[in-house]
Amino acid sequence: MYPDKLHEACGIVGVYGNPDAANLVYLGLYALQHRGQEASGIVTHDGNLFYQEKGLGLVADVFNAKKLSALKGSSSVGHNRYSTAGSRSLANVQPLMGNYAHETIAMVHNGNLVNAASLREDMAAKGAVFQSTVDSEVILHLLARAGDDTLVARIISGLSSGVRGAYSLIFLSKEGLIGVRDPHGVRPLLLGKLKEGYVLASESCVFDLIDAELVRDLEPGEVVKIDQSGVTSYKPFAPTPAAQCVFEFVYFARPDSVIFSQSVCDIRKRLGWELAKEAPVEADIVIAVPDSGVLAALGFAEEAMIPYNVGIIRNHYVGRTFIEPKEAIRHFGVKVKLNAIRSVLKGKRVVVVDDSLVRGTTSQKIVKMLRAAGAKEVHLRISSPPILSPCFYGIDTPTREELIAASHSVEEIRVLLNADSLQYLSVSGMFRAVYQNAEGDNKDFCTACFTEQYPIALEKKRSRQLGLFDNLVLLDTVKA
Repeated sequence: MYPDKLHEACGIVGVYGNPDAANLVYLGLYALQHRGQEASGIVTHDGNLFYQEKGLGLVADVFNAKKLSALKGSSSVGHNRYSTAGSRSLANVQPLMGNYAHETIAMVHNGNLVNAASLREDMAAKGAVFQSTVDSEVILHLLARAGDDTLVARIISGLSSGVRGAYSLIFLSKEGLIGVRDPHGVRPLLLGKLKEGYVLASESCVFDLIDAELVRDLEPGEVVKIDQSGVTSYKPFAPTPAAQCVFEFVYFARPDSVIFSQSVCDIRKRLGWELAKEAPVEADIVIAVPDSGVLAALGFAEEAMIPYNVGIIRNHYVGRTFIEPKEAIRHFGVKVKLNAIRSVLKGKRVVVVDDSLVRGTTSQKIVKMLRAAGAKEVHLRISSPPILSPCFYGIDTPTREELIAASHSVEEIRVLLNADSLQYLSVSGMFRAVYQNAEGDNKDFCTACFTEQYPIALEKKRSRQLGLFDNLVLLDTVKA
């Protein structure tokens, strides 16, 4: 993980009606490891009892063959976590489990509730006891308070009682598997068909790994119940303008996934095409900041008719933590992950393409590294617009004060990074790539991080994300 990137909240998977449910969810979490590297958990149900296993760390660190064999049942839900609400502790690792009216349920959540703090305070004042500090637990309390007979009805009642924010949810109970996407559809959730049973997941790359057929995206505001009768769809919420997260296409989702009914790979390449049209430059080669900048760089090179080459190598075997040398090595954190190829760069006018620029710290070090490797000129191109404001819908975003584009002009940022030129893709260019048309008008996506226009009203008494930076120390901020 890079400290100068935005990070997604979570990845979720659910399987119904397959005797190998736990192993399939485990593989699904492997496919979604990029969406959360802090913790992982799986709950299964055998028609009578629930079984659970969860822990801090990567999927491979949490599970082994013995633990998976103990997760019995033909239905299962799983979760990879990157904390956007709540501190890092085992109590906050999902799936969350709860009991109500002699019923047990397990739940996984991708997203963030913008009014979780006030809902939690109201519930606590009325005697509610919380077992974790995550916003997702608020939903369990709302279900327990609902007076409806079925779990589907309880979910609809609970979510209709004042919940605001982004939520893709999967519930597991004796009634079956239930998937929910919030009325704005901020986070993705897809339905797939196995040879035996069904699967719900954050991205279609899960289906490819476990040989499932992609059926479709759940629609914004849709609730689906999967049981022995098959799949039943409900549309219980009032129609609301869609506000799907466009940053899923820019960076979060795996490029081999289909989300929001479109290929991530195709859109990222088109982002590069549009960037080359908007920000041409005379250069000898185009390179990418690996790995997320590769497809946009390929698109840029193709449209600009400039040769693409591999100029930076990424070390894929660097974990989340490593032991730094006692004697400081300048820019060690970047050097251990990225290294420039001198023979490719020496004497060349280089276009380096990245997907986004957040604080600017990593880009600053990359430009310096390219110059040290002999690059004659370094032209930085960003395949998304400037990030001006934080996300409150399930993305780990720095505060506005730490976003370099919120307080610096493009020219000021260029000077700070010591690049020969710097240009971002425009908002309209981004949507020309998304919609494959010349208008570049946004119809269905949230652009709050680029435009400061939030589609879901925020809780005014909280100026920062809900618990997002609890127990975190922010380092290495660029200062003018």
